[in-house]
Parts: sequence; structure tokens; C-alpha cells
Amino acid sequence: MLTQKAKYGLKALVMLAQQDTGEFTLVAEIAQRQKIPRKYLELILLELRKQGILHSQRGKNGGFRLARPPAEVTFGQVIRVLDGPIAPFPCASLTGYRKCEDCADEQVCAVRKAMRQVRDAMAEIIDSTTLADAAAPALVRDVTAEPAQAAV
Repeated sequence: MLTQKAKYGLKALVMLAQQDTGEFTLVAEIAQRQKIPRKYLELILLELRKQGILHSQRGKNGGFRLARPPAEVTFGQVIRVLDGPIAPFPCASLTGYRKCEDCADEQVCAVRKAMRQVRDAMAEIIDSTTLADAAAPALVRDVTAEPAQAAV
């Protein structure tokens, strides 16, 4: 399960992805609009800045903005920065691998195999979903289209 930290980070970054390019947004504004505790958000944003996902600027027109275009930042990158490896167990992780002490033979471990599939499926989705994808406005239903005829 992902942490609240990752959820807050993603919500803040999606909001920043919807801003005009180069526009800085204050932490207080992000916190208020996304309903995130400000102090906690500050720590999250600083961590994302250290990892090169955000730029920050002090002063009157300061705040945070994306360091790269939204189409170049994936959910997977953000989650790994904030939560670490995405595998449910260390033995199923590609980046945080650690052998289980209670496993006699991990090559035939059914639990490890299933958790690798979970990890792979999740990675496929989050590594292909960008901030630009999430920030794109939802498709608006064409209200001028004729309603579908009910079958009689």
C-alpha cells in the first residue's frame, strides 16, 4: 500500500502540472487547495526538490514549480522518491531486493512469484502514467449529441 506521503506528493505535483509553465506556486496555496497539512507538505516538496523533480524560489514571487515538463515525470518516479521500492516484499523488489530469511528456496517460492507479478503490473501502470496524463482535463461529454435510442 502506498503511503499518505506519496498520495500528497502526487496531488501537489498534479496541481503544479496544471499551472502555467514556469509559474511558482506557494506551499500555502497548494496545501489549501489540495487539503494537505502545510508542514507535512513542505517536507514532501523539499524532498522532491532535492531529487530534481521541483524547483523552488524564495521571496515575493516564490514557491515551487516543476523542474521538468509534466510529460517527463511519471507517477513511478515520484512514488519511488517518496516511498522507496514499490514491491510488496523486499524479495520481489528490483531496486530494494533483500532475501527473505524464512524462505528455503526463493526460486520456487509461490508467494515471491505472485508478488513479483503484482510489482510488475503496478510498475507498468505507474511508470507509464505521467503528471501530464493526470493533469489533462477530463473529456467533456458532448451534450449536443443525440441521446442513444433505447431498445424496444
